[in-house]
Amino acid sequence: MTGIGWLAAIIIGAIAGWLAEQFMKSNMGLLMNIILGIAGALILNAILMAVVGSTLGGWLGQLVIGFIGACLLIAIARMLRRAT
Repeated sequence: MTGIGWLAAIIIGAIAGWLAEQFMKSNMGLLMNIILGIAGALILNAILMAVVGSTLGGWLGQLVIGFIGACLLIAIARMLRRAT
């Protein structure tokens, strides 16, 4: 994550994952919220760096990136569950 420490990444990931869980009406636990928030932020940051050449920095920027990324991961998981 850009410019934030590991503890901040966990806190931001948990908040982003929880927000995504509420928004997508999903039912997951705290650990999965943290994982989705962090993974979503990492994936979306990589995509933004490849496409735009830049990413959002700071707590708020990473919260937004984590939220969007976690929502995308939840949507992908739902599509994969329906396909099987």
